[in-house]
Amino acid sequence: MSIESTEGDAEPTGAEAAARVTELASELGDAITQLDSYRAFADAKAAVESDAETQERIREFEQLREEFMMARQTGDASKEDLRELQQAQERLHDIPVMADYLEAQEQLERELQDLNEMISAPLAVDFGEKAGGCCQD
Repeated sequence: MSIESTEGDAEPTGAEAAARVTELASELGDAITQLDSYRAFADAKAAVESDAETQERIREFEQLREEFMMARQTGDASKEDLRELQQAQERLHDIPVMADYLEAQEQLERELQDLNEMISAPLAVDFGEKAGGCCQD
């Protein structure tokens, strides 16, 4: 796809180019929703959201993580607290529906990263990274 003016070979104006880029971005978003990896991710996400056991484990893990972060901020976090948090995360990830979700998420992220690289290739900016500030290392 190229950004083309509707009037012959004339270069598009900034406003025309911006409108075309917006249109292409919308088309890309729509096309992404048709990818098998996106559909698998959406299905896996819905399965996680509707599974009572998984939701309970998520709440437990989030509570432990919040407690650990507070303890870490006050200097009271122990290695045992960290082990407990890691074990809770492992128990959560061991639930088949959650494991499927994480796998689908990884696959989609890989494909989106590939798309980001294709979009960023002709540009001087990696739009998948934070493009703020003037001098990033």
